[in-house]
Amino acid sequence: MKKGETSSRTKILAEIIVFTALSAALYTMRPYSLPWGGAVTLGSMVPVMWLSLRRGTRIGFIAGAIFGVLALFIDVVLLGASAVVATPAQVIFEYPTAFGVIGLTGVFHRKTVAFAVGGVAISVFIKFLIHYFVGVLVWPYFYTFPEEYGRWLWPAIYNGSFLAVEFIISAILISVLVKRGTLEYAL
Repeated sequence: MKKGETSSRTKILAEIIVFTALSAALYTMRPYSLPWGGAVTLGSMVPVMWLSLRRGTRIGFIAGAIFGVLALFIDVVLLGASAVVATPAQVIFEYPTAFGVIGLTGVFHRKTVAFAVGGVAISVFIKFLIHYFVGVLVWPYFYTFPEEYGRWLWPAIYNGSFLAVEFIISAILISVLVKRGTLEYAL
């Protein structure tokens, strides 16, 4: 391995650590939390999204999955069961996998606001789908959903209630970052 390659890999690893830690710190700042997990945060997905736009989906997925593991720790240990662990499969899907797809924000390599917001929309929508299907397939065995909504509608309402707000916050913050040219900073 050449010296330049080592330097570049070290820089990318440092960025993963810094932006994942920043996402985890923002994840603890919650103006609104739901009773069985899920919350509106102060833009906790944005650092991983920013990194994904900057370095690509592979790096974004790695950072997102690490962020997911940290989020599990924050939810269960630090915040004391703000999220419920039902099964190992549920934990894998709702944490490293669902948070990992935040890395899909970097699917568009053009650094324009429209493409960046499109990437945000794709990643948040797929994150929503993962939480939705876990809600449909796992949670009915542990909780009784309100009868008027049922098994198929309640997970959409529950997960959509906080992820829609998270999308708006993330889209606004990413738009500002792209307009200010921060994706190119220190490359």
